[in-house]
Amino acid sequence: MSIIEEEKPKLIATKIWKCKNAECKAWVRDEFANEGEQACPICKGPMHRSMRHLPAVQNKIKKAPKKPKSEWE
Repeated sequence: MSIIEEEKPKLIATKIWKCKNAECKAWVRDEFANEGEQACPICKGPMHRSMRHLPAVQNKIKKAPKKPKSEWE
């Protein structure tokens, strides 16, 4: 019986916002957080900056909708 090895994603140091409430486990990547003072999305308490080793994500760039061509162009 052979062991199948799953490819583990490469982890990189990532800036996050973490809830200050010890009982709340919420956190969000800095790149997905709102600018300015952060409020926890779960308990609405204050958050602070931290670091966590996470897999890289690719942000998909949303393209602007194409304008329909008019008959005059």
